[in-house]
Amino acid sequence: MASEIPSFEFEQALWQQGNLHVAGIDEAGRGALAGPVVAAALIAPPFSALDGVWAEVRDSKKLSPAQRERLEPIIQQQSLAWGVGAVDAEIIDQIGIAPATKRAMRLAVAALSVQPTFLLIDWVQLPEIAIAQQSMPKADLRIATVAAASILAKVHRDRIMTEYATLYPNYGFASHKGYGAATHLAAIEQFGGCPIHRHSFAPLIQPKLFDNENSW
Repeated sequence: MASEIPSFEFEQALWQQGNLHVAGIDEAGRGALAGPVVAAALIAPPFSALDGVWAEVRDSKKLSPAQRERLEPIIQQQSLAWGVGAVDAEIIDQIGIAPATKRAMRLAVAALSVQPTFLLIDWVQLPEIAIAQQSMPKADLRIATVAAASILAKVHRDRIMTEYATLYPNYGFASHKGYGAATHLAAIEQFGGCPIHRHSFAPLIQPKLFDNENSW
């Protein structure tokens, strides 16, 4: 579908208005049962054309692992700046997934070597950052910089989960990356949780930990 081919339409409008450092932001791992939530922020060179790697970027979920891994270093090389932020499961359990996702995004923006003048964000709003911004649903399907950021976030998180697979071999993290696959749920049933599981998420939730947490 044409609507699923990201473009620089939003960035072009902002570049023409003088916002030369437009950062696209997206996350990976928000719905997982284990591991961190990871966000990436990416600034493409102003007035980039939709060719080369930028013509190949898609929402990371539309690409195979091999495609994402191939594109990651090219995206990094062709970007004006990029940054990644991660918030681990322990913090997710303490503050909740929505605040943790925002924290990961703020960390990704802070990791940029170039100060952005505008933020284009998939779904989330970041009022704590004093930078002009626009949040919209399915931005990773429509906006090239957000799609590219989704790839960086996904590859970074997958790499982390593959490393965790060697530390916690009972759970198969290398295959499902911490999401609720049947094999993962079966492993949780058999072995219980491990230190990188999100114990505030079903089926791992322990209500007694949150007796005083009215926000949950």
